[in-house]
Amino acid sequence: MLTVETIGRIRREYFLKGKAIKEIARDLRVSRNTVRKVVRSGATSFAYDRDVQPRPKLGRWTAELDALLAGNEAKAAREQRTLIRIFEDLRGRGYAGGYDAVRRYARRWSKARGHSTAAVYVPLTFAPGEAYQFDWSHEVVLLRGVTVIVKAAHVRLCHSRMPFVRVYPRETQEMVFDAHDRAFALFKGACRRGIYDNMKTAVETILVGPHRLYNRRFLQMCSHYLVEPVACTPAAGWEKGQVENQVGLVRERFFTPRLRFKTYEELNAWLLDQCIAYAKAHRHPEVPGQTIWEVFEAERPKLVPYAGRFDGFHAVPAAVSKTCLVRFDNNKYSVAANAVGRPVEVQAYADRIVIRQDGRIVAEHPRSFGRGETVYDPWHYVPVLARKPGALRNGAPFKDWVLPAAMERVRRQLAGADDGNRQMVDILTAVLTDGLPAVEAACAEASAHGVHSADVILNILARQRDPGPSATILPPAALTLHHPLHADCARYDTLRRTI
Repeated sequence: MLTVETIGRIRREYFLKGKAIKEIARDLRVSRNTVRKVVRSGATSFAYDRDVQPRPKLGRWTAELDALLAGNEAKAAREQRTLIRIFEDLRGRGYAGGYDAVRRYARRWSKARGHSTAAVYVPLTFAPGEAYQFDWSHEVVLLRGVTVIVKAAHVRLCHSRMPFVRVYPRETQEMVFDAHDRAFALFKGACRRGIYDNMKTAVETILVGPHRLYNRRFLQMCSHYLVEPVACTPAAGWEKGQVENQVGLVRERFFTPRLRFKTYEELNAWLLDQCIAYAKAHRHPEVPGQTIWEVFEAERPKLVPYAGRFDGFHAVPAAVSKTCLVRFDNNKYSVAANAVGRPVEVQAYADRIVIRQDGRIVAEHPRSFGRGETVYDPWHYVPVLARKPGALRNGAPFKDWVLPAAMERVRRQLAGADDGNRQMVDILTAVLTDGLPAVEAACAEASAHGVHSADVILNILARQRDPGPSATILPPAALTLHHPLHADCARYDTLRRTI
């Protein structure tokens, strides 16, 4: 095929320099017929188009191959055969050609089918408060100088296009609950429908057609906010195209260049400000003359009123070790000493861990997302210190334990005494009955008098518990005597003489 550069040279050599066709053909190493074609046609480019692609061996088998490909496409994904299996079936029917011809034909067939069925979409419109869309994305940020892949939860109101983004370390169910609650708290309401993909934290089983078997806890959340969940068709992301577009927009505008923050709280606060700023600065695509924020403000009265925070936790049973520790999500958390020996329920929230036993809370900790970490609450081990006071010195839960200032001063003063650990344990044990503020006040009072003995501090606590003398009760005015009584024993002598 002639290039446009060669055609240009031929035309210049012939029309400008006046060279003969034979000379041009020799210099440019092309045939004389080619030079004549360029000179006589006046065209500046040539293209070779084959009207019919010859298929010497596949030609008469195309009908059967079409039927095989169509039948294979109609089957479920797990039942579809590979192209090599279809080729073998065609060979079994008498086809003598090669696999490459079948592969090229199948590729053109699939491309044509996809172009005719998937390139046309129906534009969607939503009434105010009708629906929102939810999705996840993965973003890369720097937290404390370390590159971290975070999971961003996206919520978008379909009518006003109001966005909400919040990042989490995981995509677990408790994170889904927290993202919904924070989004609805910002919107001051929810929509009547929520559009989701078939994420495992919401959908347990995909049934025939639009029917789904939803997760029980997910349905509880939807019931709390009065939301009807709707799941998209598998691999049909255009059914929630607004939030899909939001993922790309947020990635380009918010996460590029790479964000640098110290904590998730700082990052999420910044993202919330960016969402509001974007809504106030950009025009609504369908409402001329109004920003996204203005349309959102008009949509707010149409939303389902915010029902308050949903108790969104993921619960799993666990056992308590003899060291008062419970294992959850590759980490360990301490519990109260009296919980040892019986199973507990770990309730995992997005930001904290609550451990219950028989309905009562035996521990509550900030959630850790590392691996192999142990989170202690030293107060859980104080009852054990009554039997093992020596553990106060080297016990892992008491390492770097920060006590209130007055108690810390007493602890430093008792560190040099022979029975300092025992005395400090007595003071700490008093916290379980009298409370931390009372013990701290007693330590401060003792320190003010230059005394740091446990007996003195416990005596101060005992005096604070003593109610003191009872108050004098005055009788009502109606019961007050107006004539005071006088003792007269002579009356008894009168009675005796009478008898």
